[in-house]
Amino acid sequence: MKKNNVFELPSLSTALSLLGLASHVEELKADNKKISEQAARTILKALDCKDSYTFGHSMRVAYFSIVTGKEAGMSEEEMHELELSALFHDIGKIGTPDAVLNKPARLSEEEFLIMKQHPEKSYEILKEFPHFEKIAINAGSHHERYDGKGYPHGLKGEDIPVAGRIILIADTFDAMTSTRSYRKGLPYEVAFEELLQFSGTQFDPNLVKLFIQGMGKEALKGEEEFFIPLLDKRFSKKAA
Repeated sequence: MKKNNVFELPSLSTALSLLGLASHVEELKADNKKISEQAARTILKALDCKDSYTFGHSMRVAYFSIVTGKEAGMSEEEMHELELSALFHDIGKIGTPDAVLNKPARLSEEEFLIMKQHPEKSYEILKEFPHFEKIAINAGSHHERYDGKGYPHGLKGEDIPVAGRIILIADTFDAMTSTRSYRKGLPYEVAFEELLQFSGTQFDPNLVKLFIQGMGKEALKGEEEFFIPLLDKRFSKKAA
């Protein structure tokens, strides 16, 4: 405060009041975050009920993304954001017709166009949650390609959020290594070669290297399960 051209320091009681207000604001933020995350867990349960394959796929994509994020040296906050973004990258598939989502064969061109709507639907669902703005953007960008030929917005290179670039690698890797009714999953080593082949076009080349490096370290652990912090639960590493 200023009096007679002299600045006065706020009183002790005023300072304590401001500190208390700041603490209350932080508590409200923490409470809102907890509420959002609890709601998110509920949505994941709904996804599991609608399509258990997509749910399991989302868990593995989160695991692969976490491995890559650790290898990239992400901060704790960045890792939390990456985990949530990966867990919910396919949440838009809740709005995909069952006939398309569960078709036991390759999709037709028309069906594929319907399926391609899911990243934008993921964004629309997630953006309504407090504190999930970045998570919504990340989930909505997981089909953007490094060369700009992806969808829905044709983003290129580092214009794509780093979480989106990581999730694309994890998503593609799980799709390649998972067995479906119309084809058998690829061995990890073959899938690694596929990722390397399309580095610089479909995928961020540096992140592909970090992913493969991190997966090599995971293999040395000899563990059969992985842990998802948000759900406080372990899942099998074996894909369907």
